[in-house]
Amino acid sequence: MLIAGNWKMFKGAHEARQFATTIRHLPERLAEVDVVVCPPYPSLEATIAGLGESGVRVYAQSVHWELEGAFTGEVSAPMLLEIGVKGTLVGHSERRQHFGETNETVRLRAEAALEAGLEVIACVGETAEQREADETQDVLKRQVSVLPVHDRLVIAYEPVWAIGTGLTATPELAQEAHAFVKSLHDAPVLYGGSVKPENAASLLEQKDVDGALVGGASLDALDFEAICQAGQAAATSA
Repeated sequence: MLIAGNWKMFKGAHEARQFATTIRHLPERLAEVDVVVCPPYPSLEATIAGLGESGVRVYAQSVHWELEGAFTGEVSAPMLLEIGVKGTLVGHSERRQHFGETNETVRLRAEAALEAGLEVIACVGETAEQREADETQDVLKRQVSVLPVHDRLVIAYEPVWAIGTGLTATPELAQEAHAFVKSLHDAPVLYGGSVKPENAASLLEQKDVDGALVGGASLDALDFEAICQAGQAAATSA
């Protein structure tokens, strides 16, 4: 069971380090849960320092496909590895929506990160318009088909209409989407889309839901721990 917290553009270095000290013991208490946090770039080292010898792993929120070069604003996999980062997100819907991310650039980022030795959570999911037009499966096919097969790759299904909106897919809808993604790719699949302590248990107990990619709720230590506890309960009852 993997629970990953995506901090987005929150928590500068000082706050990130303090927060890390409050969650550093989660793996000791929740043996069935792999805990990951994804701080913004300037807070990566501070988070790693705050975690110390903790089993919580630190991921970046994106990575470039080249090892180095004239790519202003981008960060390479070797740069992340050098400071102790273990993995990265790729293809988050906000990257697709606001920064022109495409299926092809998601593939390039994922392949480069995996080749360099990073773990990868690759995000896929449909918009409200695509779901209303009954295009969900076609969208997922296109997004998943470009992803490499690798034992360090995890897929996160994040219905775009449920991100930051307070809306959440029903457990049954999440299960259906996860089963479909797994029919396309042999990788664990996380659910992402307004996961909160109140709905985590019902989502995580679904047969094909292997964890959660948590947004806003991961910014609060108590909420994040509650979701991790729901993951522990789901893993031990499976």
